Amino acid sequence: MDGHAVTRIGVRGLLESDFEIEEAADLREAIETHTATGSFDVAVVELDTRPLDGEPAGPAIIKAIRRAMPCTGIVALARSPQRHAANEALEAGACAYVAKSSSPEAFLTAVEAAAESGSFIDPAARLKAPRANLTKRQRETLQLLADGHSTDEVARRLHLSSETVRTHTKGTLARLGARDRAHAVAIALRTGQID
Repeated sequence: MDGHAVTRIGVRGLLESDFEIEEAADLREAIETHTATGSFDVAVVELDTRPLDGEPAGPAIIKAIRRAMPCTGIVALARSPQRHAANEALEAGACAYVAKSSSPEAFLTAVEAAAESGSFIDPAARLKAPRANLTKRQRETLQLLADGHSTDEVARRLHLSSETVRTHTKGTLARLGARDRAHAVAIALRTGQID
C-alpha cells in the first residue's frame, strides 16, 4: 500500500514473479481489496505516508491493517533506515521493516519473513542505532550479568544491595529499549558497550 505509483511499480516488479499482487493507494482501498479478494499473506505499507483528509499515516495505518487483517504479515517500507522508525513500526504490528534505499535482497527477505510469520529489521536500521548512554554502574552491572553472575553475585562484587542491582538492571533495559536481560546483553555487545 503506497500512495506513490512509482513505488508501487517497483514493489510489483520485485514481487510479481513469486507473489500474486494487489495494489492499494490508501488504507480504505487496502481494506476494500482485502474484503473483495479474501485475505493477504503480506501487506507492504509505505511508512512515510502523510495523513490526508483525516486518513491515518505511518504506524496508525499498520495498526488499522493489523486490526482489519490480523493474520496478514506486514512489511513497513520506509524512506530511509532509522532505528526509531523500525521500533515504532514493529510496536504498531509490523513483522518486518525495510528502507527504500536498501537492496532488493533485503526487501525480498523482509517480505518472505512476513509471509512466514517471521520478523526482519533492515540491517541498515540496526547499524544506525544510536548508542545508548549507559552509566558506568549500568555497564558494570550488565557486564557481570553477561558473564553469568546472578543478581546477588553482582551485588556482592560491586558492594551494592541486590535491590540496587535490580534498579540498575531496570534502568539499563529502559535505556537500551530491551525486552529482558538477554536482549540487553545482545544490544550492549552489538554496540560495544560490554565485552
